[in-house]
Amino acid sequence: MDSINRNQPEQNHEDLRAQKAVAKIKELVKSAQTCFFCTGASTGSGGARPMSVQQVDDAGNLWFLSADDSRKNREIARDPAVKLYFQGSAHSDFLTLHGRASISRDKAKIKELWEPIIKTWFTGGVDDPRITVIQVTPSEGYYWDNKHGDAIAGVKMLIGAAIGKTLDDSIEGKITV
Repeated sequence: MDSINRNQPEQNHEDLRAQKAVAKIKELVKSAQTCFFCTGASTGSGGARPMSVQQVDDAGNLWFLSADDSRKNREIARDPAVKLYFQGSAHSDFLTLHGRASISRDKAKIKELWEPIIKTWFTGGVDDPRITVIQVTPSEGYYWDNKHGDAIAGVKMLIGAAIGKTLDDSIEGKITV
């Protein structure tokens, strides 16, 4: 156990599996909305870029739209292992996911994920021939959050500092989908 956690009177570690893991992924992704999407996770030969998550489905898959001629798509074609890094606020809603990406041209899924602002990148609209769908199927990850929201976490930290006791409202753990 880490030294910081030995001073913690509250339980602050919970590993999540199956539907509890999917629920936490949905919650944290909704808070962050974007992530650093890192390709080449198994070889270290990829890149990182910010990406907006269009959807998290009930199985925990994350869905993105991307251009077929992008470097990201070429990197996924070489190595489908990816890592996603999320930060929802300055003090909570952190998530990292490891998974595998696949690329398709599923027109029904593109239409489902489409939002008018996306026309900024795909000027041909929803039928732009460059649009592809990236599905990331996570296998595992790790989250850091607080249990009762930022306001309560802040108050607990202030009280803890005043009385000289670790009163940290954090919760963290492994995620296995």
